[in-house]
Amino acid sequence: MNLYYVLLISLFLSSCRAADPLGNFCNQNTNISSSSRVSVNIDGVLAEVVSKTALTGYVTTSSGKGSDKVYGLAQCRGDVSSKDCSSCIQDAAKEIRQRCPNQADARIWYDYCFLRYSQDDFVGKVDTSFGIFYFNVENVSDPQSFNKELGALMDTIRSEAVVPKNEGLGKGKTGLSPFVTLYALVQCTRDLSQIDCAQCLAIAVGNFPNFCDNRKGCRVLYSSCYVRYELYPFFFPLDSNTGTSVGQTKVIVRF
Repeated sequence: MNLYYVLLISLFLSSCRAADPLGNFCNQNTNISSSSRVSVNIDGVLAEVVSKTALTGYVTTSSGKGSDKVYGLAQCRGDVSSKDCSSCIQDAAKEIRQRCPNQADARIWYDYCFLRYSQDDFVGKVDTSFGIFYFNVENVSDPQSFNKELGALMDTIRSEAVVPKNEGLGKGKTGLSPFVTLYALVQCTRDLSQIDCAQCLAIAVGNFPNFCDNRKGCRVLYSSCYVRYELYPFFFPLDSNTGTSVGQTKVIVRF
């Protein structure tokens, strides 16, 4: 049996600053010294992702040789502008070194971007070993109807995400009533194959009953994919009608 460590944190999204990460992971089994060659290579990876990610919204890179080699990946959410992408990656590169100064395997999630590096070559491999789950503390009023509409919308945008031209991104909305709209977005990291992207998204959506059952909003963040739905617009271009308030959320971090 795997050991699971669960951390519950209450927060209001309205109080979050744009520069605050959604979460991070520092692998304590990969400790290094700040003067090591691996640390220098991490800085090299971060410098490259900061300079290049905003050009296309995605970068994989590496730095160093042999046992000191470090692999890196950075990706922005597919609907954000290059300016917001650049700003997010800069924040991520700075913050990850502050939060994980002595680890060779680290990851950080923001609303607009994701960044990771490791001495293991993770590129092209599905990774759901560490997850962050945000959920709205309020329940929907009609769970049966809501879950039916949610399932149909998720099926549609997951199908979009695995189409190569969409580069791992799927997003959409559906009206639940004249006054309530459901919004959803999914995204895989671009290094994944179509099959691996579909697998990661299936695992993420499969966690809805465990962490987000009947909730008004949910986010599942893995190192290889990202899934979110809300009863308010959160992806670009934004709808003018916000409809439902954001409300209070909780987050679960699971190893």
